[in-house]
Amino acid sequence: MTQPFVARRIGLTGGIGSGKSTVAKMLAECGAVIVDADAISRQLTATGGGAIAAIAQIFGAAFITPLGALDREAMRQKVFSDPAAKLRLEAIVHPLVAAQTAQQASAAESKGACCIVFDVPLLVESGRWRQQLHQVLVVDCTEERQISRVMARNGWTREAVQKVMDAQASRAQRLAAADMCIYNETQSLAELAGLARAAAASFGL
Repeated sequence: MTQPFVARRIGLTGGIGSGKSTVAKMLAECGAVIVDADAISRQLTATGGGAIAAIAQIFGAAFITPLGALDREAMRQKVFSDPAAKLRLEAIVHPLVAAQTAQQASAAESKGACCIVFDVPLLVESGRWRQQLHQVLVVDCTEERQISRVMARNGWTREAVQKVMDAQASRAQRLAAADMCIYNETQSLAELAGLARAAAASFGL
């Protein structure tokens, strides 16, 4: 009896400002199918998104914009100051994200994808991902580099970036969970692309 085809499933993660999203694009150029948990989350909390009604019910209209999307800045301030609010938000969004990631992966596999990369910022924190993956790829850099990149990219203060980092797994925790690591400290885009191609080759791409 023929065994069903199973695509290689790779978890991709990294702290804010690590370059994870850039590496995801490079892996896609090598032929990987990317399932982007962050993009799914943004869709669910955009105007008409599947999480909006529950967020409005739990948190109130003050956290919904006039266009009917999640007010990200208001919610960001809320969850950083209230850990219980963070858990309530995750209880709404995470199951919906999980269902859509599974749906996208299944669709990709049915079309013959040989490698599916799950781009998950909070892969280490969630605790549920590892058993679903063949390997975990971590994009890593120093914490100071993370801070400088996000300040330059987003216009945030150092304190704002630090708050986000404090809410994520530590660098040591991510590295401990890694089967493979791409170190992205001072690399040029061309050098980073070379590292991504090497990782892709090891995934059979």
